[in-house]
Amino acid sequence: MSATPTSTNVATFERFHCSCNSGDVDDIVSTIDDVFHPDAVVHSPLSAGSGPDTMKRIWTLLLRAFPDIHVMVDDMVVDHDKIASRQTVTGTHLGEYRGLAPTGKPVVYEEMFIIRFSDGQIAEVWGVVDTLAQLQQLGAIRL
Repeated sequence: MSATPTSTNVATFERFHCSCNSGDVDDIVSTIDDVFHPDAVVHSPLSAGSGPDTMKRIWTLLLRAFPDIHVMVDDMVVDHDKIASRQTVTGTHLGEYRGLAPTGKPVVYEEMFIIRFSDGQIAEVWGVVDTLAQLQQLGAIRL
């Protein structure tokens, strides 16, 4: 029995997600090379661009700033060639982030992503991240 495109997309998403939670930058970079289409387009608050290198830059920055980063998938909706995911991110600010020196403070914030697949690879990513909550918790913004 062969896998359906939808099940292949879910498996690709889960592989990428598990890799990101490994904390191993080499594993994450290798996984990005495997699961991202060479012309993938990334729309993210941290970096926008095309190709797997954009996502590699994002994860290198995140791991440098939050070496214990963990992404928990709270909800996932699968529809044909897209997966929408609502996630909770936790981590400890131990490295420079957005010009902010390490504070040692923990952060918890929400994010949502829509990922489009083509031939079993990630072809496009749209991300919305609660950077206000993130920066408030780090003391960079006060309301």
